[in-house]
Amino acid sequence: MKPTRIFPIAIFILSCLFTTGIQAQNTIPEVESILKRMTLDEKIGQLNLLTPGGGVATGSVVSKNVEDKIKAGQVGGLFGVTGPDKVRRAQEIALKNSRLKIPLLIGSDIIHGYKTTFPIPLALSCSWDMGLLEKVARIAATEATADGINWNFSPMVDIARDPRWGRIAEGAGEDPFLGSAIARAMVKGYQGDDLSRSSTMLACVKHFALYGAAEAGRDYNRVSMDHVTMFNYYFPPYKAAVDAGVASVMTSFNDVDGIPATGNKWLLTDVLRNRWGFKGLVVSDYTSLNEMIAHGLGDLQQVSALALNAGLDMDMVGEGFLTTLKKSVNEGLVHEEAITQACRLILEAKYKLGLFGDPYRYSDTSRPDKDILTPKHRTAAREIAAHSFVLLKKHNGVLPLKKTAKIALIGPLANNRNNMLGTWAPTGDPQLSVPILDGLKNVAPNAVITYAKGANITDDPVMAKNVNVFGTRVDIDKRSPDIMLKEAIALAQRSDVVVAVVGEASEMTGEAASRTDISIPASQKKLIRALVDTGKPVVLVLMSGRPLTIPEEFDLPISILQVWFPGVEAGNAVADVLFGDYNPSGKLTATWPRNVGQIPIYYAEKNTGRPATGDEFQKFKSNYLDAPNTPLLPFGYGLSYTEFEYSDLVLNKREIGSNESITASVTLKNTGNYDGEEVVQLYLQDVVRSITPPKRELKGFNKVFLKKGESKKVVINLSPEDLKFYNSQLDFVAEPGEFQIYVGTDSNANLSSSFVLK
Repeated sequence: MKPTRIFPIAIFILSCLFTTGIQAQNTIPEVESILKRMTLDEKIGQLNLLTPGGGVATGSVVSKNVEDKIKAGQVGGLFGVTGPDKVRRAQEIALKNSRLKIPLLIGSDIIHGYKTTFPIPLALSCSWDMGLLEKVARIAATEATADGINWNFSPMVDIARDPRWGRIAEGAGEDPFLGSAIARAMVKGYQGDDLSRSSTMLACVKHFALYGAAEAGRDYNRVSMDHVTMFNYYFPPYKAAVDAGVASVMTSFNDVDGIPATGNKWLLTDVLRNRWGFKGLVVSDYTSLNEMIAHGLGDLQQVSALALNAGLDMDMVGEGFLTTLKKSVNEGLVHEEAITQACRLILEAKYKLGLFGDPYRYSDTSRPDKDILTPKHRTAAREIAAHSFVLLKKHNGVLPLKKTAKIALIGPLANNRNNMLGTWAPTGDPQLSVPILDGLKNVAPNAVITYAKGANITDDPVMAKNVNVFGTRVDIDKRSPDIMLKEAIALAQRSDVVVAVVGEASEMTGEAASRTDISIPASQKKLIRALVDTGKPVVLVLMSGRPLTIPEEFDLPISILQVWFPGVEAGNAVADVLFGDYNPSGKLTATWPRNVGQIPIYYAEKNTGRPATGDEFQKFKSNYLDAPNTPLLPFGYGLSYTEFEYSDLVLNKREIGSNESITASVTLKNTGNYDGEEVVQLYLQDVVRSITPPKRELKGFNKVFLKKGESKKVVINLSPEDLKFYNSQLDFVAEPGEFQIYVGTDSNANLSSSFVLK
C-alpha cells in the first residue's frame, strides 16, 4: 500500500494527539470574546499571512487579490507593506470592511537595522558586546515601528559550522553559549519591557530548527543530526530566545528526523511548546508549508493538515491553510479546536501589541522624520561597526595609519556604495552609505588619498550573473583587467602605504548564496600579489559575509583587517579603525578554515579514540595527509593595536556542590602602547562524563577596557547551569567529576586550572 493512501489516517491520529488536552490557559477575555463570534472561515483567515509584493527578497511568490481577501476576513497579517500611510490604508480595509474588524499584523525582515543599517549579524556577534547588540535591536525597532511595522522576522539564531552556507552571514556563528546570549539581547531590544508601546515590536526567532546545519552547506538542504547534538549545540539559542519571552517562532525549510520542520510535531509541539513552554505563535517561512509537497509528504491539503496538527499557527504566503483547512475539518483530518487555538495565539499577539485598543498606533505620520536614520542613529551605526571589525594580522607596525600619509586606496570595494550594507538589508538604501574612500577623506583630511579600482570583484561572468539575480552588486568593468592592474600598481608605487579593499560582493553571501569555493576571487588575488610585489606596506581591508579561506594572503607580509559588511556608516567606521581613533577589539565567532576540505570545522570538537596531537602527520591517527587539523584562525581570535598579558588564574573553590557557583579570576594587563579592549574568554572541559565531551566549550566572557600599562582583575562566574549538558536520555544534568578551566584570548587559551564537582 502506498504511503499516500494511509496518510489521512496518520493525519487524523496526529490531530487527535495534538488536540487532546488543549486548554485555554491564562486566556485574554477580549480575545475569547472575539473567538466566540468567529466563524470557522474567519478563524482560518487569521492564519493567513500574505504579501502584496513590492520587492520582498525571500521568494518569488506574491499574493493575489490581497485587498479583497482582507475585506472578506481572510488575512491575519501582511508583510512587504511599509510607511504609516500604507499601513493605515491596510488597517482601514480590515476595520471598515471585514465583519469583525480585526486589525492586521504588519511584518518585515529587519535583520541588521532598518534604514539605519548596521553591520551584518555575523559581524555584530564579533563585538561580543551584548549592550551594543541590544542597542542595535532597539534602534531597529524604533525605526521600523515608525514606518508602520509591528512584527520583525528576527533574530536569526541558527548555529552554523559550515561557512559554505551563505546564511552564516545572518547569525552569530558557531557557538551555542555566545549565540544564546545574543538571542536574549536581540529579543530584549526588539520587544522591550512592554509590547503595547508603539516603539516596540514582536520578535520572531528563526529558523526553527537546525537550518544552519544544511548538508554540504547548500541552502534549503536536508539536515541529519542526532538528538544529543541538537539539544547540546544547536537548540540552545532558540531556547534562550523562548526563555527571554520571544513572541513568535518561524519554522525552517529543512527536515528534522525526516519530517520538514514546518510539519514536524515533535519539534513544534513536543519540544517547543511542551518541553520549553513556548506560548506565542508559530509562523512558517516563506511558502515552506507548500514546499513540503516537493519534500514528498503529500498534496497541499495533506501537508496543510500535517502542519496545523504539528503546531503551525500561521501560513506565510502559501495559502494552504486558507484553501484547504475547511475541507480537512469536514473530512475529519483536523479538528476545529486546533484551528481555534492557532487563531487564539494570533489574536493574543495583536492584543499584546495594543492593536485592539488602537489599530492605528503604528500609523503616526510624524514619526518617520524624527525617528528614522537620525544623526544619533548614524553615530551609533558608526560606533557599532568599528566594534565589529577583527584585526586578523598586523605587520611591521603599519597600523594604525598616520593621518598625514600618502595613501593609495585600491580595490573593487574601495569606492562602492552598493556593497556596504551586506546581505538581507532590503529596507536600507545603499546610496546613503558611506564608501571607504569618503570615510578616509572624512577622518583624515590632511592625508593624500588617491584611488584606483585595480580589479573587478570577479571576472567570472557566471558568478557575476548568479549574484546579480538579487540586484546589481557585481559590475564587471569594461576596461581590460591588465589596464586596471597597471593603474593600481603605478598608484601604489607613488604612495607611502597601500590600503586594498577586497573580498566578496554583498550578495555572494546570504540566502541562496552558498559557495563551494570560499577563497578571495581570482581577479582580486592577482591584484593583492601585485600590490605586495611593489614593496610598499599593504593593509588588506577584507569584506565578506563568511569566514574565507585565505592561507596565501595570510602568509604575505601584510596587515589584514576583517570588516565584514559594515552597514550605512561603513567608510567612516573603517577609517576610524585604520587611523587609530578606535582600537579594533572584535573576536571571531566562527572558525576560519585553511581550505574547504576541513569543513565542517569548529573549536568545540570531540576527541576520537585516536586523536592526533600537534600539526605533524601521524599514521593511524585522526588527521589529514595534506593539511593539519588546526584551522587557519580559531574561534575567539582577534588582535589589537596593543598587547594584553594574562596571569594569575585563581578559582575561589577547588570543590563545589551541585547547587554551588564557582568564580574564576585572572589578571589582565595592557602591555602595549595603546588603550584598548580585550574579550577575556573562559572555556570549560568536562574531563569525564557519560557521553563524549567536547575538548572545551565557551562558558563565560567579559569585555574589558584598559588604558596602556593598566592592569585589572577580571572575574567570571560559573553557575550550576553552566556545568550541565543533555545526556543520552536528554536529561539536563551535571555529573560529578573533574572540570578543567581555560582562560585566555581565544579558544586556544592555555592558562588553566581545575575543580571538582562533588
